[in-house]
Amino acid sequence: MSRRPVDARLLRSASAARSYLALTVLAGLAGAGLSLAQAGLLARALAGAATGVGIGALAGVLTGLAIVLAGRAALGYLGETTALRAAAKVKSQLRQRLITRVTEQGAGSTADRGELAVLATRGLDGIDAYFARYLPQLVLAALVPVAVIIAIGLTDWLSALMIVISLPLVPVFGALLGMRSRAQASRQLAALARLGGHFLDVVQGLPTLRVFGRARAQESTIDAMTSQYRSATMATLRVAFLSGFVLELAAALATALVAVEVGLRLLAGHIGYQAALFALLLTPEAFLPLRNAAAQFHASAEGAQAAERVLDLLDEQAGPAAGPAKPRPDSRQCRPGGTQLRLGTPQASMALDQPDYLRRCAVTLTDVTLAYQGRAEPALAGISLQIRPGEHLVLTGPTGAGKSSLLALLLRSAAPTGGRIEIAGRPLADLDIGPWLAQLAWVPQHPHMFATTVAGNIALGRPAATRADVTAAARLAGADNFIRALPDGYDTNAGERGLSLSAGQRQQIALARAFLRDAAVMLLDEPTAHLDPVSTCLVRESVRAVAADRTVIYVTHQRDGIAALGTELTLGGGQVAQVVRPPGDLQARLPTGTA
Repeated sequence: MSRRPVDARLLRSASAARSYLALTVLAGLAGAGLSLAQAGLLARALAGAATGVGIGALAGVLTGLAIVLAGRAALGYLGETTALRAAAKVKSQLRQRLITRVTEQGAGSTADRGELAVLATRGLDGIDAYFARYLPQLVLAALVPVAVIIAIGLTDWLSALMIVISLPLVPVFGALLGMRSRAQASRQLAALARLGGHFLDVVQGLPTLRVFGRARAQESTIDAMTSQYRSATMATLRVAFLSGFVLELAAALATALVAVEVGLRLLAGHIGYQAALFALLLTPEAFLPLRNAAAQFHASAEGAQAAERVLDLLDEQAGPAAGPAKPRPDSRQCRPGGTQLRLGTPQASMALDQPDYLRRCAVTLTDVTLAYQGRAEPALAGISLQIRPGEHLVLTGPTGAGKSSLLALLLRSAAPTGGRIEIAGRPLADLDIGPWLAQLAWVPQHPHMFATTVAGNIALGRPAATRADVTAAARLAGADNFIRALPDGYDTNAGERGLSLSAGQRQQIALARAFLRDAAVMLLDEPTAHLDPVSTCLVRESVRAVAADRTVIYVTHQRDGIAALGTELTLGGGQVAQVVRPPGDLQARLPTGTA
């Protein structure tokens, strides 16, 4: 990160605001000229009053002083208004370029959406202090002290010499503290970007975290990242306050030296009263622009860092990103193996006090209806179904038939608007949701990948799993080959939402995540939607092997090759339209009297 007081790229990007910046600087210079006139008029008025000049004789001086004060106020308002307009123009220009860069060419490999959100909002908002106050003060700090020294030198060269000697202390101290402040601001912005990115990742993946029992674990992580941001912010403020104290002290000491030498010479009669007052009134004006520039440097550090980061992203080459190597399809033919379908046992009568009661207890849906607000037709309309332990059900049907809605009921992310869902005679709503979700493994249509390693994404449901367990699950999902081909293998960071991986690779990692979790029930929503035919066949074989002793609900639009997966239930209009049982299965899956 640049440590220069002014980033040339930022000035070049401010083409839309140059006229406003020029007007701000001109207003500041005009205000500085009026400050010189104000000091001269005030010194003349005070000197005249001290020597007994009447108020009538000073009327012209006082009138001029009032005009000067009004002019300074008007110029101050003009400078502040134009400076804020300049900042608004630059922010709009940078935000537009950043959004265009992201939407048309992607964010690149060095930023995620959380960081981009922070940069485009809170980060660039901090640019107001940079353009509205710091840059104009930087120009004034270079010109105004020179003008003040010349004005004082024409009246009292010794006071001007004292200012020349003591003036460099302020920029030296300001530069030393500024480097420290810039480093602290960089840490603060990085901590905020990490916090924003992680929070966005957690919110997007909250359904997955909830099902896999990892939502609570994120509280401590977010708390730790919040503490880091708080510490970085307090460190930045501490440096800013310390720098303000040091600069004020340096300016006060320098002003005091001038005041002492002027006072001694005034007592000795070596300088006139009006000249002494003029020097004393103007001495603080020599240090004021430097103090203001240093103070605004600290105030604008965060915004400047954010703007530089945005410019770094805009400067990145937007060449075609090299995607991860795609796994080569297995040349072996897909041979349908045995179904390994287990019909399970009848409804269990034991109490629901065991952690894995779904391995023994059936789930019964009786006249279940699910209607969404704003939707004319219900997603499920009076469906009755019994899911017994160890059964494999394949849900098919057109889009909108209610397949994913049935899974939503089992995941308890939706509640039925009619009918009953019971387990061993008890309503599902009466059971603790934590132990219930602990028995489920879920692969959604669009699985969420977290910004952690590939191994960490697979082990989401079993954080204590060994690397051998993770590898075995990945091998079952057909993901081991392409994972090993990644730059760091299983330790490769998947990136935000897994965008460094293809859709099929994310699907296979999600399958490995479900295989690794020792769950009684597996809910697979279009698990092979993004896979090629060979990979689809291999995944289905793996599902049959892994789920031999588990209950499986498999949602798919694909009809080829699903006969061996289990009992096929075709949904239509929110109801079971057709039941096709696998060969040899003569037991009914539906309650008595249903279609």
